[in-house]
Amino acid sequence: MSTIQQIGPASGSVLPDGGSGDRLRGLIETFAGPGADHLVEQVVAAAAAVCSAGYAGLVEVGPVAENARPVHMHAPPGDPLAVLRWLRDGTVLTTLAARSDPLRLPREERTGQPGFLAVPVPLASRGQAYLWVAGRRFDHRDEDLLVRFATAAGRALEAAQGFEAATRMLRSVHAFARFPSGREAAAQARVLEG
Repeated sequence: MSTIQQIGPASGSVLPDGGSGDRLRGLIETFAGPGADHLVEQVVAAAAAVCSAGYAGLVEVGPVAENARPVHMHAPPGDPLAVLRWLRDGTVLTTLAARSDPLRLPREERTGQPGFLAVPVPLASRGQAYLWVAGRRFDHRDEDLLVRFATAAGRALEAAQGFEAATRMLRSVHAFARFPSGREAAAQARVLEG
């Protein structure tokens, strides 16, 4: 016994005048969305808001886990707590590169430590990343909240990468596909019916 599967329009169906090309273009536009870079900016800004912190950022750990580099940072104008210099000149990035769990550092004004909390972002298709907030004292409730947020952010970043890959594939399909005009589509539908 064999099974035959029909591919293409169902018997009796007529493609709209816009045809497959318009539908594919619409799908490409839907998948294209704002892009992963814009999503990272939004995630970092939202982390600052969620944790009521003036500073936030995303750090990516190198593949050998020897170094970490800032991917995106959000800071108040003028960087009043000098967090960006503290990150660049201190050992926190090296510390993050060697860890796989959250890092919480207290705020100490006399030493210039701004108060810092970083949690891992679960990513399946990339190396280790950390979402961080800074600028005040953080407690275990802040850590729990940021861990939950980072989990959701990781899923969104992975999905954005998937949509970008799908968009590239659909664009290549669109570039090489020959879409019939409205008249050709109607003629094809009549052939399929008959």
